[in-house]
Amino acid sequence: MKATASFDTAIPWWKEPTRDQWIAYLAAWLGWTLDAFDFTIFLLIMVPIASEFHVPLTAVAVVFTITLWMRLVGAVASGWLADRVGRKTPLMISILWYSICNFIAGFSPSFWFLLLFRALLGIGMGAEWPAGAALAMESWPARSRGFMSGILQGSWGIGFLLSSLVYGLFYQSWGWRGMLWVGILPALAVLYIRRFVKEPDVWLENRKLQRDQRREVRAPLLSIFKPALLANTLTACWWMASGFVVYYSIWALFATHLQKDLGLSPGIVATPIAIANLVVFLSSGVWGVVADRMSRRWSMIIPALIAIAVAPIYLLSQNITWIIVGFVVQGAFGGGIYGQNPSYLAERFPTEVRATASAFCYHQGAIWGGFTAPVLVYFASAHQTSLAIPMLIGTVGGLVSFILAVLCGPETKGKVLIPDLVVT
Repeated sequence: MKATASFDTAIPWWKEPTRDQWIAYLAAWLGWTLDAFDFTIFLLIMVPIASEFHVPLTAVAVVFTITLWMRLVGAVASGWLADRVGRKTPLMISILWYSICNFIAGFSPSFWFLLLFRALLGIGMGAEWPAGAALAMESWPARSRGFMSGILQGSWGIGFLLSSLVYGLFYQSWGWRGMLWVGILPALAVLYIRRFVKEPDVWLENRKLQRDQRREVRAPLLSIFKPALLANTLTACWWMASGFVVYYSIWALFATHLQKDLGLSPGIVATPIAIANLVVFLSSGVWGVVADRMSRRWSMIIPALIAIAVAPIYLLSQNITWIIVGFVVQGAFGGGIYGQNPSYLAERFPTEVRATASAFCYHQGAIWGGFTAPVLVYFASAHQTSLAIPMLIGTVGGLVSFILAVLCGPETKGKVLIPDLVVT
């Protein structure tokens, strides 16, 4: 039977966490937001990269795909390290890794050099999420975990907002290389993490129990496929794979669609993307409140249902006003379904395999997400249509699959994360 929390509502929720819990959460927030900045800047410069290196847009989309695929490598390694030695060390390694790789990619003398370092960047990207999510969710009280999960995951939108602002303001003078060089700045967050962040108590107690009882989990990735956890692992993988397909159907090619199909300028392209990502951040907090008060599952299913209805509004229109308004509205729904990724994954798995399970289930979804952009570009090219039609098919199909996957998963609202040993 799962342990559930009873809450003292006389204390405001923001006063319940300790100073150390706030510091740990901020570290995870910084890592994820800056991760988003370094990754999403590439989505805005695919067309000029294809032009400079004289390669088709499909080839540049493959760079994006390989970056996503390499996330699984970094995630599994980081998840194992986080479960074995703590959440803090792999978080610092990951931030340094993706920052340096993005910076070096800006000096690319050839397309293959760019491909190599964006692929390596994917390892660091993948490594950040499991360590940061486990650190934040294990450190945070159950009462407001859903809300703060939404703020954490939704801050990917803040990173995307920052990258779109940098693109809109500075691309004309800095070019695509300058967009990548700026990616070195997240490395400064490592100084803060090293100095101030402490390991979560639940992880420290769990590791002590493993050692004292001689029940150390040395292969957590294998453990999540044992009979007791198998169904949970498979439904979590389905849920995350669907979510990645939805995300990249909505976001990966939208800037390219505006540039290539509609011929819009960088400033106009950046505007709806920036506004929509701000809406993603705000809506993730709103759906996080729904998760804490109502249900983890329905806080994802409700916006997914609405997102299905919103998609045709901007993808079947030639009117720039409807395109912009519809895309911004989609940020509240299609962009708001991801807020419970950190909390829901953390609550579904026991402490001794939590980071590894979250890493694998989340980032195997990136494999499917990595197929999305090249498949959509190929479909549009083969059928001589705009990118909007394949984007619509991917969005709606992915959302239907997402809803079914979440319905098949457990409800975890109010679950207490405990150090007790569960894996045998």
